[in-house]
Amino acid sequence: MRHASVRRRRAVTAGWGVATAAVAAGVAAVVLPATAGASAGAGTAGVPARYADQRLAWRACADAPSLECAAMTVPRDWHRPDAGEDLTVEVSRHRATDPARRRGVLMMAAGGPGASGLTRPKGFAERSPELAAVYDVVGFDQRGVGRSTPLRCVTDAEFRDFFAHDFRDRSPAAIRGVLDRSRQLARHCASRSGDLLPYLTTDQAVRDMDLYRSLLGAPKLSYYGPSYATMLGAYYATEFPRRVDRFVLDSNIAFGGSWQTFEEGQPMSFQRRFEKDFLPWLAQNDAVYHYGRTPAQVQARWERRRAALRERPIRFGTSVLGPNQLDSGAIQAMYDAKAFPALAQGLAVLEHWDTASPQEKRAVQDGFTHYLSPDFLADFSAVTCNDTPWTRDLDHWIRRSAKDTADHPLMGARELAFAATCAAWPASDAPRVRVTGKGLPTTLMLNSRHDPATYYEGAITAHRALRGSRLVTADGGDHGLYRHGNACVDNAVDAFLLRGTPPARDTVCASGAAAGAGSGGRVSR
Repeated sequence: MRHASVRRRRAVTAGWGVATAAVAAGVAAVVLPATAGASAGAGTAGVPARYADQRLAWRACADAPSLECAAMTVPRDWHRPDAGEDLTVEVSRHRATDPARRRGVLMMAAGGPGASGLTRPKGFAERSPELAAVYDVVGFDQRGVGRSTPLRCVTDAEFRDFFAHDFRDRSPAAIRGVLDRSRQLARHCASRSGDLLPYLTTDQAVRDMDLYRSLLGAPKLSYYGPSYATMLGAYYATEFPRRVDRFVLDSNIAFGGSWQTFEEGQPMSFQRRFEKDFLPWLAQNDAVYHYGRTPAQVQARWERRRAALRERPIRFGTSVLGPNQLDSGAIQAMYDAKAFPALAQGLAVLEHWDTASPQEKRAVQDGFTHYLSPDFLADFSAVTCNDTPWTRDLDHWIRRSAKDTADHPLMGARELAFAATCAAWPASDAPRVRVTGKGLPTTLMLNSRHDPATYYEGAITAHRALRGSRLVTADGGDHGLYRHGNACVDNAVDAFLLRGTPPARDTVCASGAAAGAGSGGRVSR
């Protein structure tokens, strides 16, 4: 089960140009808000001087010369900063292009968990020049990711094997294989990471964020975060409420609860997106793709193709296109309706594979066999397994995954693999962070009704937990809304970040590029 996102600004994979986007037990204390970094001004009360007084050595970013990058030193464990070796968090910034109108710092974070956020300010500044004029737009690679101190625990071969076979296979031998591979992933992450693994949590990451704020000299932060970054934003606001200025949370994880509860809802939401949006769309375009005139015909053909790939996978060197890879390609495309045509074209090519051109075959390989990465899988598992408790009873997961495989096969079939990983994960003592909205200014939240990864029902629970927030709902299904073709959504975000004007109440934006332009959408009562 993945929390991923469109390539433009969230968790990155190859494939259709769309990103993808799981368990630890234990009881931990509730974190009280406003700990380190909550003093007046831009200070960092309680932070050792070797961190609080460091100077960032800015240089041009290697992958984005229009940005400045620097290496920030952070403690391995913010709750015991004198224990263990320090870590590096790579940070970036795009300076405000109109310094005379500069109003502060706008921090960005990436989705996943496991995606790189280092170069995202570049794309944000290009898409939102008005905001880039008045804000220093800053980003970072979360600890464990990218150019920050990385977590490396899965080889390429082990990663391929994790997604091999057929997750729908419920035979005793297949279930044993899934459990064995999940246990191996947990063991290897524990044995190959040194002592880094326990400190890859959302709580530790938001303390890195607050140190970065202080080193920038910013008394407060404004923030834009999509997908998993909504959880980072909600945790930061809870732990550092006096540091919060204008926060935008786009495509929301149900951060008021646990990772387990949230991920248990994803099989339903991915299946809903597949059946309610993609299958009807493909049927409506039968004249183009010749895949079936009704959703039922399309789904029946999909199942025939999947069964054929189980019997006879297609091989591309070390890559294999089998049933799991077919599902992975579809999962990636569900994030963004703009990816539906490429997925449909790939399915059509598979129907005449023997006569397909080399170019068509390369497109199919890219679309179906590039899903996540070894490093992404490792970091995703670390954060989701460490952050909140999960059930360790494997019999429970075998029973639940059997039902979800039958009812919601696209994502439900892989539920056991991720749940069993966290069932075998080392026990975590990460503090529990209870998001309430207490002491915060208005937060702006965005979510689509059919979003597969951060489903609408979870966004509603997050909205209720974050008291005083305003929710902008899009009548659509894409994951990640701001600057994604909906003028109503864009107007709401720009008004909030530029003028500090949130919607007076929860608002609904119709789908489409011109939706609500000039009107701000309709009010939800």
